[in-house]
Amino acid sequence: MAATFSSAVPTPDPGTQDTNLAPSLDPRTQAPAVDLVAGSRPEFSDEAYDLLAIRLKMASLLLCCGFLAFLIRSLLFIGQFHTILDWSLLALHVGVTLVTGLVGIRLYQCCPRLLKHLRQAESMVFGLSAVFFCVLNYVQLDRMAQQGLLAPVIVPWLLLIFTYALYIPNSWQRALRLIAPMAVAPLVITVLALWTSPAVAHVISQASRLHTPVLEIAMVATLAAAIAVWGADRMHAMRVEVHEMQRLGQYRLRELLGVGGMGEVYLAEHLLLKRPCALKLIRPEKAGDPHLLARFEREVRSTARLTHWNTVEIFDYGRAADGTFYYVMEYLPGKTLDQLVTQYGPLPAERVISLLEQTCDALSEAHGLGLVHRDIKPANIIAAHQGGQYDVAKLLDFGLVRTNRAETAEDVQLTQVGVVAGSPLFLSPEQALGDQLDERSDIYSLGAVAWFLLAGRAPFTGENVIKVILAHAHQPPEPPSRVNPTVPADLEAIVMRCLSKQPDQRYQSAAELRRALLGCRDAGRWTREAATAWWQAAERMTAATPPQGLPLDQALAVTVG
Repeated sequence: MAATFSSAVPTPDPGTQDTNLAPSLDPRTQAPAVDLVAGSRPEFSDEAYDLLAIRLKMASLLLCCGFLAFLIRSLLFIGQFHTILDWSLLALHVGVTLVTGLVGIRLYQCCPRLLKHLRQAESMVFGLSAVFFCVLNYVQLDRMAQQGLLAPVIVPWLLLIFTYALYIPNSWQRALRLIAPMAVAPLVITVLALWTSPAVAHVISQASRLHTPVLEIAMVATLAAAIAVWGADRMHAMRVEVHEMQRLGQYRLRELLGVGGMGEVYLAEHLLLKRPCALKLIRPEKAGDPHLLARFEREVRSTARLTHWNTVEIFDYGRAADGTFYYVMEYLPGKTLDQLVTQYGPLPAERVISLLEQTCDALSEAHGLGLVHRDIKPANIIAAHQGGQYDVAKLLDFGLVRTNRAETAEDVQLTQVGVVAGSPLFLSPEQALGDQLDERSDIYSLGAVAWFLLAGRAPFTGENVIKVILAHAHQPPEPPSRVNPTVPADLEAIVMRCLSKQPDQRYQSAAELRRALLGCRDAGRWTREAATAWWQAAERMTAATPPQGLPLDQALAVTVG
């Protein structure tokens, strides 16, 4: 259930396997209990290959710049090159500069062939660099020994060791296998020069026993290797931790889409099905109250019973080992009605009718099952792009849902977390007064949403929330045509009937409201072609001059607080 966002990378090593744990039932809720799992080992995962490509690109370009700077310096003194060894060293210097630069550039260009052989490219970059340093060390030892000096052979190796440890993601075992030869190389070259060069043997023999150059090189190289391997291990451990945190059960968390007081919403993908999905979760430390977790789980169970295509679909839910509760719903590209009005102003009557009659269909199913939504608002209705169609209304966020049976003690506990359940700008008089609710409460809230869509603002506004709530309870709303004169009279009459203070004076069901909407003069005028043309025009406008506020392509809007 997720889109693939990673670049073209090889598949994970077939020898690695997912470490997913079989789900069990949570003893408190009898809901599926899952653990945060690491999936395939991070060093072989797609994310690790992406990271390796980025880091190897940076390391290659960094080494290339260093080699190029010293190559330019060497070329300034090319007149001093007299022996074949001088020219061979220069040729090797040019070669390592070209190879590191070419690898870095090709990785920057995302070369598919190179991306499939990242470890080979890594070996080539650092292996060729090591060969160059070996030759350079031997030449420097011999030349400086003839002047009675001992070349600092350990310096280039320290640069190579720490560049590798800092940039290349590895486990400590693999880091040790590759860093150890780098640490041993200067010692081997020094011993080789000691055996083959009389000048080097003479310089080293002059050193005191306490300051033997070979011993100093061995100590420095060993310490550097130990620090580098330890650092690589720490970075690997942090990467594994982040990798595991980004997986919840069978889902990989891709991107944080929203954060609220109650939870978080992530763009996620199922590890096997590879389809985009939205994962909503609440962590125990954020809840602070078990009633909030219970409300969250109740939302899932209620929404999962609904099958209408204008209701957001729930795919899965469960609890992680740390108590995190989550559920997975369909990924809905589009915009909430709140975003549409905020960015583009009041909507035309034919579009309002189209969106509302679809929402009525979703509510009809919920009400038929005895469920009252209790939080109908523009932010909980999405004009989605789904199945090749635009403006498909999707009703979501059943976190405050209530059955229309008699309240139980559990109901009271769960729904009085915020004292008044619902959104103050769109709640019904019954909600404001704390009375018993039925489906007609949702009819009122949907009427308030219609008023908002037509007028560009809520029917009652104010800085004081209590005054807004009391206005819903006692104050009659003004007609939306006073704010927007283009509102048709027949649609306005429907909206005002929905906003009646007495439930008996409203439409008695969502189906009845839908029939009234379809009887309006503008019903049916907002066609698929009109919706497609509007969205395409909006996308072109956004590409040319991005509007202020929320981006047009924001893919999910889920109320999380």
